[in-house]
Amino acid sequence: MIRLALLGCGEHSKSSHATPLARYAAQNPGDLVLVAACDLNLDRAREFCREFGFARAYSDVKTMLQREQVDGCVSVMPMERIVESAVMLLEQRIPCVIEKPLGISPAESELLARVTRQTGTNHMVSVNRRFMPYLNRAMSWAQEIGPLQYLRATQVRHSRAEPDFIWSTAIHVLDALRHVAGEILDFQTEVSRNERLSTLWYVITLHFESGVSGRIEVLPTAGMVEESYEMFGEGFRARVVAGSGVQRSLQCWRDGQVALEEYSSAAEPEDLRNGSYQEVVEFVKALKTGEPAWPTVEDILPSARICFAIADSVAHQTGAKV
Repeated sequence: MIRLALLGCGEHSKSSHATPLARYAAQNPGDLVLVAACDLNLDRAREFCREFGFARAYSDVKTMLQREQVDGCVSVMPMERIVESAVMLLEQRIPCVIEKPLGISPAESELLARVTRQTGTNHMVSVNRRFMPYLNRAMSWAQEIGPLQYLRATQVRHSRAEPDFIWSTAIHVLDALRHVAGEILDFQTEVSRNERLSTLWYVITLHFESGVSGRIEVLPTAGMVEESYEMFGEGFRARVVAGSGVQRSLQCWRDGQVALEEYSSAAEPEDLRNGSYQEVVEFVKALKTGEPAWPTVEDILPSARICFAIADSVAHQTGAKV
C-alpha cells in the first residue's frame, strides 16, 4: 500500500490534486492511503481531511515528515516556494510531485534541475495537459495517418493580467506542443499591446526539430477560459477543445470527412477530462513499481527555458516586466 501526503491545501490543490487522489483511493482500495494533509492554515488542512479522506492534518511539513511514514508527497506550493519545498523533498529522497512552474526565475529552474540530477529522487512535474485524454487520442490518431506538418494552440483566459502569465501559465500550452511534436528548434514572438488591452497578448511561432511548424496564441484577458489544440497534416486535421466548462471536444477529419467526433458530458468530472486523474495514476504506478515517474524536471526544463526567454525578449522589446 502506498502512503501519500499532500503539502499545500489551496484551491488549485483541491481541484487538481486532492480530488483525483481521493478518487483513486476510492476506486482502488488497498492501493493508496492518504496519510496526511499539510498547510500553514491548519483549519484548511483539517477541511481536506474531512472532504478528501486524509488521515491527519498538519501545519508544519517538518513535523509531518517526522511523524508520518510516507512513500511520496504531492507538493502544491505558491510559486515563490515551489523550488524550496521541492528541494527539501528531493534531498530527503522522498518521491514527489512538483507543481509547475519550475521556479520564478531561470536560476531557480536550473537549481531545481541540478538537485534532481544530484539526488536521483523519483519525481514528476504536474503538467496535466500531457495526460489529457482527448489530446493524447488526437495525437495517436494523427500519428497513425501520417507525419504532422503544422500545430496550432490557443490559450484564452479571463482577467488574467498578471505579468508572469507567459512563464507561469502559458508554459502549459507550449509544453503540450512539445509533448506532441518534440523539441523546439527556435521561436519568434509577436506582442499585442495597446490602450484597449489591460495586459500583453502573444503570438508565438515555433519551429520543431522534427520539421513541424506551429503557432501559439496567448490571450489572457479575452473574456473566457478555453484552450484548443490543432494538428494538421496532408489530408487530415485533429482538433481538441478544452475549457473550464463543458466545452470539451475531440474532432478529427480525414480526406474531407469527419472521422472521429466526441464531446464530454457535463456530468463527467473535471479531473477525468483535464488529465489530473491520469497524472495521479502515473505517480502511483511509479511508486508501486519503483520505475521512474514521468514527466521529470529534465523533461519540462526546455519548456521553462523557452518561456523565460520569451518573457526576457518581450521585456526588452516593450519595457514591460514579464
